[in-house]
Amino acid sequence: MPSGRVPLALLHERVNAWYATEGRAHLPWRHPDCPPWGVFLSEVMSQQTPLARVEPIWHEWMERWPTPAALAAAAPGEAVRAWGRLGYPRRALRLHEAATAMVERHDGQVPRTPEELLALPGVGAYTAAAVSCFAFGLPEVVVDTNVRRVLARTLEGKAFPHLTLNRAEARLAAASMPADRDTANTWNVAVMELGALVCVARGPRCGDCPVADLCAWNLDGRPAYDGPPRRGQAWHGTDRQVRGELLRRLRDSVTPLPVQALEGSGDDPLQVMRCLDSLVADGLVEPLPRRRYRLPA
Repeated sequence: MPSGRVPLALLHERVNAWYATEGRAHLPWRHPDCPPWGVFLSEVMSQQTPLARVEPIWHEWMERWPTPAALAAAAPGEAVRAWGRLGYPRRALRLHEAATAMVERHDGQVPRTPEELLALPGVGAYTAAAVSCFAFGLPEVVVDTNVRRVLARTLEGKAFPHLTLNRAEARLAAASMPADRDTANTWNVAVMELGALVCVARGPRCGDCPVADLCAWNLDGRPAYDGPPRRGQAWHGTDRQVRGELLRRLRDSVTPLPVQALEGSGDDPLQVMRCLDSLVADGLVEPLPRRRYRLPA
């Protein structure tokens, strides 16, 4: 439950007012005229991906596939090709599958409720709540890494939340929601934005924070994190890097590639073949006769 040290009404007021002047309102999916499909795309694309990288790809997708039906009518491989270097390319396939489900179950529309959204391929609790809130104005509890970090610092006096969302954090987020619907919907995006721009993981800008004088962590002298090590993700030489290079080569080719054209995607030939097999198993790559490969048709 929220700490009694922090008046929630004042916290809501300050953070929402800060967002009104400092938030990134220019992002196209935050425009009032953005359709629910655009919001849905943005939420899937921005998972573990900086918004600066998402925005140009989002524009390309919205121009090419402005509705779920348009994406569902395309080949799955075209979604993977258009995904570019956003990372975690299985999200592109899940988007195609979700668009197909929207056509089959919801007359080509993005469903409104978290329950309906959760039934779509690749949609988890965060995405379902975020789309319901940001696309349809339903005051769901939206909890991502940024929200968890802000709440851990302001309300619990901790430098970081747990490594993964637990029930106590979920209860804290729910108890911290404003009662008023409009205030709650603004709070959801505002507290997330505060975590993304000011209350960042490394080098938090407490001098620019609208609630620095309310923050339990700041008032306690910003004590160091005392949990398990928080390691950054390695990249060079990993399977993720090799899989990304394999997909890059296939995206850049208009014809299927022989295995010989893919063998140089990493330093270790066995790792390359293992990663190629994993891409086939994930449905991201389609094997053809004579050891040729392409994106799925």
